Amino acid sequence: MPNPPNLPPSEVTPEDVFLNRRKFMKTAIWVGSTITTSSIYQTLKPAPKVENTGKDIVVSASPSKSIAPTDELSRFQDIAGYNNFYEFSTQKSAVAARAQSFVTKPWTVQVGGLVQNPIALSLDDIMGMEAIERIYRFRCVEGWSMVIPWVGFPLSKLLEQVKPKDGATHVAFESFFDRQQMPYALFSGIPFPYLEGLRLDEAMHPLTLLATGLYGKTLPKQNGAPVRLVVPWKYGFKSIKSIVKITVTDHEPVTTWNRANPREYGFYSNVNPTVDHPRWSQAQERRIGETRLRPTLMFNGYGEEVAHLYDGMDLRRYF
Repeated sequence: MPNPPNLPPSEVTPEDVFLNRRKFMKTAIWVGSTITTSSIYQTLKPAPKVENTGKDIVVSASPSKSIAPTDELSRFQDIAGYNNFYEFSTQKSAVAARAQSFVTKPWTVQVGGLVQNPIALSLDDIMGMEAIERIYRFRCVEGWSMVIPWVGFPLSKLLEQVKPKDGATHVAFESFFDRQQMPYALFSGIPFPYLEGLRLDEAMHPLTLLATGLYGKTLPKQNGAPVRLVVPWKYGFKSIKSIVKITVTDHEPVTTWNRANPREYGFYSNVNPTVDHPRWSQAQERRIGETRLRPTLMFNGYGEEVAHLYDGMDLRRYF
């Protein structure tokens, strides 16, 4: 795999525009910001019609008031029809159709590294975990957001089973990748398989979820089936999809976007309206389905729960 470009324009641009560099430059100057880009793009090419056809998931408990935002839920059609999943396409509205042939069964998640009890989880094992529902805000680094009713289980429940050893400090994640099933990944501008990571205390936090569904049914393939990470106080690209490997380690792991462009995508990537992306402001966001802009909340509104994790840290340096 060739080294990724330093500034991958395909991150916020449809493939046909990205491949036509001259048109892309004219469009970028006219648009002026990624928030406007996503708004115009969705207006001109709205999300495709999608249905919630997954299997029902039995939910054992409702989210606490401190976790569920009062924001109106995003429509299922928007959640499942407007996706960043570069293995299938850089066009958000194209992902859902291209992902339908993705084979998600059988499935195995290897959990190991610096743990006492490494395990291999089958899809039945994953779906057999006691499920809860969590309504989270979801904020993309591109400047758009959603409110999603996830179904899944805290990552801490799994880590408690494998028992991290003394000296463990971080958790690394790896997504599934198969060139035959994901041929469009060649045009993405980033290397695969997709990699992500958290500090161990972030991974053990009760808000950090391994999601197996949304809106009460199993995850659509375009949303990261059969199991994905959800870290609601971080930008969405930290919430890696279609996980096949979880590794507990004693060092900060390599992550895909940080490796592709460390100046723009830090390891932490906490939602922070006071730290702009080098190419656009993060002070405001546009909720998908709306036209107005709203202020972005520090830690995406979860500061009361997670701010203590970063006491004493310069959040401009550790962005």
